Amino acid sequence: MDNRIDINMDINTYIPGKIICVGMNYRSHVVEQDGRFPSKPVLFSKATSCVIKDGESIIYPPQVEELDYEVELAAVIGIKMKDINPEDAVRYIYGYTIMNDITARDIQQNENQWYRAKSFDTFGPIGPMVASPEKIPDPGNVNLRSYVNGELRQDGNTGDMIFGVYELVSYISKSITLYPGDLVSTGTPSGVGVFSKGKKLLMPGDEVVCEIEGIGRLTNKVVSHAALQGRAT
Repeated sequence: MDNRIDINMDINTYIPGKIICVGMNYRSHVVEQDGRFPSKPVLFSKATSCVIKDGESIIYPPQVEELDYEVELAAVIGIKMKDINPEDAVRYIYGYTIMNDITARDIQQNENQWYRAKSFDTFGPIGPMVASPEKIPDPGNVNLRSYVNGELRQDGNTGDMIFGVYELVSYISKSITLYPGDLVSTGTPSGVGVFSKGKKLLMPGDEVVCEIEGIGRLTNKVVSHAALQGRAT
């Protein structure tokens, strides 16, 4: 049985089988934190139920006080992948999309795990499309940016990664089987809100745009949970 992902996959109906993310994977982002460079990839997961698409709203939960954005290049796995070496990894990638790794910073910093802070409903915008590997022939040299209300916040290049895309998916496959449709999000460059001067965090009403060359622009607005409740009554 062919285990390749459907080549006609629709981003609007796509839900990853699992989401594996990489923390502290850009040198600039490590420097803006504490300067402690990881010797191996720092992995964490997000709940698949947090996924939303381009144009959908990010809900600001009442439990959260510090909401942040992170533009990330994400690889969509196309073929079952187990114990694959980095030099062979390109054959197993279906394509690339954008993930905005929305994070509740106060919860992340106050708990001993990141899963809840990263997995609130709507905390996983992805899109606006899945670009083929032909459109991104070198994932190690791709520009990525984020904007909040039109203001440039992040401006980086994947060449700043500590662990490259192929190295990451290979590393994961050595211990966790990756299946068609799984998503590996590869980290974010400097410029996130929590480490910006004055803490430029997200607020209800903000519009966040994440942009990666070869893929496009992922746009989502932040709405308060209270406003949604009011809209429903």
